[in-house]
Amino acid sequence: MIKLKTTEEIDRMRRAGRLAARLLQHVSEHVTEGTSTEEIDRICDRFTESHGAQSAPYGYRGFPKHVCTSVNDVVCHGIPSEKDVLSRGDIVNVDVTVRLDGYHGDTSRTFMIGEVDRDAELLVRRTEKAMYRGIDAVRPGKYLYEVGKAVERYLSKFGYGIVRAFSGHGIGRSFHEEPMVFHHYSRANKIRLRPGMTFTVEPMINMGGSHEVTVSSEDGWTVRTKDGSLSAQFEHTVLVTEEGVEILTSLEREQ
Repeated sequence: MIKLKTTEEIDRMRRAGRLAARLLQHVSEHVTEGTSTEEIDRICDRFTESHGAQSAPYGYRGFPKHVCTSVNDVVCHGIPSEKDVLSRGDIVNVDVTVRLDGYHGDTSRTFMIGEVDRDAELLVRRTEKAMYRGIDAVRPGKYLYEVGKAVERYLSKFGYGIVRAFSGHGIGRSFHEEPMVFHHYSRANKIRLRPGMTFTVEPMINMGGSHEVTVSSEDGWTVRTKDGSLSAQFEHTVLVTEEGVEILTSLEREQ
């Protein structure tokens, strides 16, 4: 059942979304060569706690850390570790979710460490553009599948693989709510968009052309591209408004 948010709930979602955006901005200066993903996790934990919020991933279904750090061929759900030290040429997605006053804000970004090769840079920049194409397709009265169509239409000429095993999701008082948000065209997303709906748009794009992934049998979390190619992701939490769409995990309101 899709939950339409009340005015009060939307205000809380805005506050949670802004805090998530501020957290991602804060940690960005530390996502550099020589930094371990464990240190990124500690920085995010300290910032979140100091602002009166909680890191939603921590303990969620047994997840052991406060953020997800997905390096190179890791698609999502990468577990921070002292052993994972960022090197020049890496790409890494940092995915943060805060819970503030009972509501969630969820956002992520793929960072490029130093100089990366041209193909990796294009993958990252095109994935971010694809996310915004999906967001721009959100309008009240339209169908949710327009998000996936817009992402797929933009990326089709590049030969990338759009991950299908993992998707965006509704969000609010719960970390994950209905609906699932696919980033390819799917009739399963023939859901009429209505003001008050909140969900994430977070395409995961594989360079190798295949959408197939594998989940680690060792930790049960780490998702990698099946062909070993690089993967990038960007994410925002959005609200369907009477006029269109509002990005809740943006800092533009504070500028």
